[in-house]
Amino acid sequence: MNNSSGLTAHVENGNSSNSTNFMDQKISVFFSIIFMTVGIISNSLAIAILLKAYQRFRKKSKASFLLFASGLVITDLFGHLINGTIAVFVYASKRDWLRFDQSNIVCSVFGMCMVFFGLCPLLLGSVMAVERCIGVTQPIFHSTKMTSKHVKIILSLVWLFAILVALMPILTARGYHIQATRTWCFIKTEYIEEWRDQFNLLLFSFLGILSLAISFMCNAITGITLLRSKIRNHQYRQGRSHHIEMIIQLLAIMCVSCICWTPFLVTMANIVFSGDDPLHTRETILFSLRMATWNQILDPWVYILLRKTVLKKLFRIARRCCGVEVINLHTWEFSSIKNSLKGATLSDSPSCTRANTFKCSHKTDTERKCELSETK
Repeated sequence: MNNSSGLTAHVENGNSSNSTNFMDQKISVFFSIIFMTVGIISNSLAIAILLKAYQRFRKKSKASFLLFASGLVITDLFGHLINGTIAVFVYASKRDWLRFDQSNIVCSVFGMCMVFFGLCPLLLGSVMAVERCIGVTQPIFHSTKMTSKHVKIILSLVWLFAILVALMPILTARGYHIQATRTWCFIKTEYIEEWRDQFNLLLFSFLGILSLAISFMCNAITGITLLRSKIRNHQYRQGRSHHIEMIIQLLAIMCVSCICWTPFLVTMANIVFSGDDPLHTRETILFSLRMATWNQILDPWVYILLRKTVLKKLFRIARRCCGVEVINLHTWEFSSIKNSLKGATLSDSPSCTRANTFKCSHKTDTERKCELSETK
């Protein structure tokens, strides 16, 4: 009797655990689909905004920046589409890799996509920062050399370089490996013994950190140059507004990339140098991976929200809420100086002097008496 009750309890526990796993699987698939859909919609909206802006500034210095930004957002869009589809397929297949991927083809494709679509936004962010730095510090060189043809060539080279880095684990005969959670594939991160595994992992981490460092350095130089030109009021006075808009967008992209990718890149480098226990690093890797995936969702919102028209509207709303009237000092200063110089020129001219003399000579005796009485 006790044996039968114990067997019944065991079956009930098994059924409850199976139902719990089934619910967890459904929730994982649901959130993966929602995450992928939000990313695709956000990037599609950003592409439409950037293409519309490119049609307006096709023959101006901003066109090259818009082409690079469009390439970045298109890369993020395909990253969501491809990686999201594979992730949903893995969850729907109950993470049973032995059943649907005995030849390791899906894992290799998944790992290559993770490396390519992870590295491309970082590389493109650094290239965009370099392009803006040249555009602000060397405007003549930028206007003559940075044509749309050159921008497309640079974009192609960045994509080819990222593909080469993604192929390195396969070219070095190390391949991609299923990670501990069995939900994604990447370069080997546990029990690393071969130097080629260390090289591949360190290469990805080094290129990502180097891209962030280049972005920070170029954005700092560009910001300092714009600040000095604003103080002096000599250069870039007419075209400073669109420079500032692009710099704000670049700074936002750099901040998003640093916040999202730094934990993952540092964790990968730390695995190579310190060789921590895999049991302690699994949770860190999973947390940093989730942060990194947010980069492809937040990138397009930089171009959607941080536009000049949107910033002006937000500034007006904030000014109304605070109840503070702000005077446009730049416009007032130059208009007042212009009017005062114009008045001084007219007053110093001979015609104006003669007119004033003629006007004074025709004053009546009553006006002169009034003036004398006022002076007394």
